[in-house]
Order: sequence, then structure tokens, then C-alpha cells
Amino acid sequence: MRKLVMLALVCSLFLGVRRAAALEKNYWSDFGFGVAAVATNVLYFPAKLVYAVVGGITGGIGYGLTAGDYEAAQHIWSPTIGGTWVVTPDMLRGREPFLYAGESYESERDRGR
Repeated sequence: MRKLVMLALVCSLFLGVRRAAALEKNYWSDFGFGVAAVATNVLYFPAKLVYAVVGGITGGIGYGLTAGDYEAAQHIWSPTIGGTWVVTPDMLRGREPFLYAGESYESERDRGR
């Protein structure tokens, strides 16, 4: 009986160590993806900001040149201003979608119907 109890204790200790190692592995993996997301955003966010500002200005010019045609401007604004603004660790893992450009104006309008 004593040997059986000792065997059970050793097995539970072994499984506990393996579980702790797995948790530690996830911790370092999460940390690594977090650092990678921050490093990615250092370059990505300014690029996305410039893209959105240029798209906003271009859409405004298009709005003026078409004598106030909102849909013409929206065709420019939707892709440039929409989309992903901040990269997250789940995006780097492939669990969430990443869209540099937003959806087109047609798909937004069709969804509303």
C-alpha cells in the first residue's frame, strides 16, 4: 500500500512540474508576441496614420471635385481610414484578421441592407 501511495505522489509531482513548465512556456510565448506587437506598431501605426491622412485629404478633394458627391468621397475614405489601426499579439499569431485597408464602401452598404 505504501508503494502505491508513493507512486501516486511521484506521478502527481511529475505532472505538476510538467504543467508548470507548460505554463512558463506560454508566459514566455505571450511575452514574446507582446514585444513583437509593440515593435511592429512602432513602424506600422505611423504608416497607417499617413495612409489615412492622405486618404482623408484625397477623399475631401474628391468630394469637392464631384460637387459634393458623398458616395464618391466614401469610396476613398472607407478603405483608407478603415482597417486595422493597432497590431495585437493575436493578429501576429493568426487568430485575428489583419486588414491594412478597410472594407470597400460597397460591402459596407450591402451589409446595411
